Amino acid sequence: MNTQQKHDLNKWFVVVNPNAGNRKIKRDWGKIETLLQKAELDFEFTFTEHVLHAIDITTAAIKKGYRKFISVGGDGTFNEVVNGFFEQTNVNVSEFIIGLIPVGTGNDWGRMFGIPTGYEKSIEIIAQKKAFVQDVGKISYFENQKQRIRYFVNIAGMGFDALVAQKTNKQKAEGKGNSMAYFFNLFTSVFEYKPGIAEIHIDKKKYNFNTFSMSVGICRYNGGGIKQLPHAIADDGLLDMTVIKKMGLGTLFAQIKNLYSGSFVKHPKVATFTATNVKIHSKKKNFMMEADGESLGSAPFEVSIIPTILRVIINTKP
Repeated sequence: MNTQQKHDLNKWFVVVNPNAGNRKIKRDWGKIETLLQKAELDFEFTFTEHVLHAIDITTAAIKKGYRKFISVGGDGTFNEVVNGFFEQTNVNVSEFIIGLIPVGTGNDWGRMFGIPTGYEKSIEIIAQKKAFVQDVGKISYFENQKQRIRYFVNIAGMGFDALVAQKTNKQKAEGKGNSMAYFFNLFTSVFEYKPGIAEIHIDKKKYNFNTFSMSVGICRYNGGGIKQLPHAIADDGLLDMTVIKKMGLGTLFAQIKNLYSGSFVKHPKVATFTATNVKIHSKKKNFMMEADGESLGSAPFEVSIIPTILRVIINTKP
């Protein structure tokens, strides 16, 4: 290994999404850069320019010898950096470590681990380098009739969840996203989304549900604080799963307040599971999926778990 590579092993590579937080990063990057310097973190940085660019940026940085990464943006940017770890095959994923400066509209992965949204405090946490090794989910899905693979660190949502994410992401792309966008789309999509029959294989058991919404994941929160998987443990080697079956509009609206506490899972029309592998087939056309808030493709899906592989910097272990 040459001198440059040795140097880079101890240097942070910062992936910055300037459009995160409704273009907030673009306005605040100078302040963030100063705080990183003040924390005496040796770093280089690159701005993303389009969707999925963070994956390419990350794999290029790995080839240069970087092993320590900071994601500046929302859950989607964080997801892309992690996918960059898995996209390459020369370095074991366990050799990387990643911290987050959260500036998105959801910040749900950071909520699980007590990462504050303030720049100074989140950078202080990165400087302390308190590491935790979490599980990672792997998804197989279809896009334009081609099978694709994506890794995720938080939650993958299907059906109603995917519709809400799709609307929210469209607003973000148009520069109209904000902290209330998800809740607004959650409310309006209740009238639009029609449940459909899904065949679900959870490990070796098969179920057929008239499904309104489904979530499979590693952590507990999505949609800006909804406790979708209230019992999830990020390093137990298991996927948690919540299935919301078809229910009347009145019941749905009555349960909205319970989404944020996680108590909605006690409703008889909600089923919860743990598994290492989940396969989902749907009779509903264009049954879509999102992962870590990013819109992906359509069914059939397969979700599996990669146990305790990703080193992340956290504030508190839940």
